[in-house]
Amino acid sequence: MATSEKEKPFFQNINADDGPEVTEIESICVNCEEQGTTRLLFTKIPFFREVIVSSFSCDHCGYHNSSLQPGGSIQNKGVRYRIRIKNQEDLNRQVVQTPSATVLIPALEFEMPPNKGVLTTVEGIIDRAVDGLEQDQVLRKIQHPEVAAKIDEFVKRLKELKNVEQPFELIVDDPSGNSFIENPRAPNVDPELSVMHYMRSTEQNHELGLYTQAELQDDGTKKSEEENFTGEDEVMQFQSLCPNCKAQCETNMKIVDIPHFKKVVLMVTLCDECGYKESEVKGGTGIEPKGIKIDLHITNKRDMLRDVIKSESSKIIIPDLDFETGSGTLGGKFSTVEGLLIDIKTQLRDLNPFFHGDSSQPDLVTKLEIFCQKIDKIITGETLDIHFILDDPAGNSYIENPHVPDKDPELCVSHYERNFEQNEELGLNDMKTENYEDS
Repeated sequence: MATSEKEKPFFQNINADDGPEVTEIESICVNCEEQGTTRLLFTKIPFFREVIVSSFSCDHCGYHNSSLQPGGSIQNKGVRYRIRIKNQEDLNRQVVQTPSATVLIPALEFEMPPNKGVLTTVEGIIDRAVDGLEQDQVLRKIQHPEVAAKIDEFVKRLKELKNVEQPFELIVDDPSGNSFIENPRAPNVDPELSVMHYMRSTEQNHELGLYTQAELQDDGTKKSEEENFTGEDEVMQFQSLCPNCKAQCETNMKIVDIPHFKKVVLMVTLCDECGYKESEVKGGTGIEPKGIKIDLHITNKRDMLRDVIKSESSKIIIPDLDFETGSGTLGGKFSTVEGLLIDIKTQLRDLNPFFHGDSSQPDLVTKLEIFCQKIDKIITGETLDIHFILDDPAGNSYIENPHVPDKDPELCVSHYERNFEQNEELGLNDMKTENYEDS
């Protein structure tokens, strides 16, 4: 049945004017077994993705708890955040810790195994670890006093971390790729925060409930014809879920041969329910032997119209603005220089709930607004003599050279050997391509 207005997205930004839409359901209290209330909030984390925040409370015994679950799908790669805590402000960094994430503090040789998901802070993680260790300490001091004494000593060392008398590192390792640590310096690079994406092992995939088609097929049947699709002149369509409202929509896929570059796979998703549209590009010929760094010197407005292929492993660097994205930011794109700059501005301002309403942070709003104004001046040609750099360890990115076959004086392309960390992120360190039948 047709409706007079479009349905709202399932996962909505927090809006101070309308108020968050909270779903309430009755559920049994695990403490007193009376009826309690569970509240669910489906929302988005700024610069991140969809999450489900749940909170339970019982009016009979006063018991309450809260948890966080990823609202989107499991990511293609796992993620490992490493943050260096240097002062009290760093303790206030927000952290999304999913049920599959492991937290490590190398200085104390401490590891917190996967538990329930939470939206917390670095200080909250430490407090949570302390609470877990102190649980049952009264009984433990009676039954195992030596063990209890060692735990008390370790808890003391954990609590001392909050004084930040000396810097320490905290690591969040999540095979699902859905955990997150805030960068308060966005859109600038955070020198104290490093993010590494990696290919999951077979064991990690199984722990997340992911299995290959071969593992699921006991009879050893061959792959279907659809899985062997290689037609370059055909457009393949398949059903998918809209990333914005989660409604059923169609994704179109086609193999395209880019002149003077290589074959790529273009994927376009369009949702009739909410109007969301997204295009993505993936390399069609695998990972190159070397990484590539493409430096475009923007000297006139015509440079904004150059075609660009940004692979999902590529970083965007604008050194004149002290700006650098992570390798997974914006995904794979087939666009123009102008289009990528607009995408950066949209990601930072229009898609950021903390930029509007009562939840906005004045300092962050001012900083991002100034940055977006600088982006606008580059797009309009008011600011020139800017370097726009794509750094892609997979070697699958490209910026058009309108002077081919002649060399472009404003375009510098260099190839480099990947380091261990880059090979690890691309899943190459554990890949065996020779004599693999003997392994």
